[in-house]
Amino acid sequence: MEQRLANSWRMPLNDNKFIEAALLSDLRVDGRRPSDHRKLTIKLAKQDGSAEVHLGQTHVVTFVTAQLVRPYKDRPNEGSLSIFTEFSPMADPSFEPGRPAESAVELGRVVDRGLRESRAIDTESLCVLSGKLVWAIRVDIHIIDNAGNLVDAANIAALASLLTFRRPECSLAGEDGQEVVVHPPEERDPIPLIIHHLPIAVTFGFFSIENLLVIDPTNEEECVMTGRMTATLNSNGDVCAIQKAGGEGVSQRFIMHCLKLAHAKAIDITTKIKDAVEVHNNERALRKIKRHPLSVAMDVGGAPAGIGEKQNQLVGVEDGTGLDKLKLKEEEHFMEDEATPSGQEHSKDGDSKNFTGGPSSWDPYSESVDPDLLKSSLASRGSSVPPSKPKDSRHETKPKEPPQEIKTDFSPIDKSLSGEQSNEA
Repeated sequence: MEQRLANSWRMPLNDNKFIEAALLSDLRVDGRRPSDHRKLTIKLAKQDGSAEVHLGQTHVVTFVTAQLVRPYKDRPNEGSLSIFTEFSPMADPSFEPGRPAESAVELGRVVDRGLRESRAIDTESLCVLSGKLVWAIRVDIHIIDNAGNLVDAANIAALASLLTFRRPECSLAGEDGQEVVVHPPEERDPIPLIIHHLPIAVTFGFFSIENLLVIDPTNEEECVMTGRMTATLNSNGDVCAIQKAGGEGVSQRFIMHCLKLAHAKAIDITTKIKDAVEVHNNERALRKIKRHPLSVAMDVGGAPAGIGEKQNQLVGVEDGTGLDKLKLKEEEHFMEDEATPSGQEHSKDGDSKNFTGGPSSWDPYSESVDPDLLKSSLASRGSSVPPSKPKDSRHETKPKEPPQEIKTDFSPIDKSLSGEQSNEA
């Protein structure tokens, strides 16, 4: 109220009448409707616990810090939350440096009441050592530019900075477990605050003419209005706090109407705060990633030696081509085993030892070779004939005649020729 009275001296009478006449026509000086908010912009710095809020031309910056202190005697297991405001003459000529004025004290109390009395922040999680050390959270609110409705802008900035704040992690050490060790961010990641809900402050301005009310009053409207009320609600519709600054009284019907409007605005503002915090957390996670070189020596042209072959084999098995190749190899190996006599052995290079009459992989039962001629030629050379494999009767179409032995008389000349041929072979 002191701020409104301090600014009223420089508001001409014609401007007051113009604002009232515009409100009677359901219009405002900046072109908004009575139930419209100004444009809200939330900027979060890279440093955790810092927020910058623009509500129209109103500009507010907040910082959050933490310190280990002794708890209160009546609450040894709970931390504390405190709000401090700073009004600079650069933001408004009516603000005087030095001791905070009544408007600064009122602003800090309204924001503090909405956060602390609604139990939005879990203060028990701030306890480090019961009865000895707890975390004390401090929120500093700096007013950069005053264009009206500082309570809503400060409340939004405080919530955004609290959501992005991270406190250092602590652990107990020592023989008796009473020594507190504070770990720097390089050793352990800082811990965020536990916030149950977001209490959003919505300010209404009342005018004496025909009980008019507006949401988010500007600096000019604050000089004309006769009363003000701030309702703090969360997105669930729970009323956290109500602050009636003074002036003319307000009926119960108007208060219920204001709470309905405040609930709708709280849902919209909560969505904007969460979206800004999510973007900040994603950027913070990307900055946290560190690339480490691979421990496996990589070739310039591709993968390490031996890895590519294994990968190709695995890929071949997955897409089905590898199984076909394995089956073909097994069939070929099985045919070679059948065609090879028991007295012959294969080396690793595929060459046969104890060569007799031809290669070990020669199949005498193939269709392209006549078995009768083979047996007669082998018998003439004096080599042993491998035992014939019994054929399945199901695959035989015509019975074959048993092979007949051919007896030939060799003359001495023929014998010598056959001996020379066998030596050449």
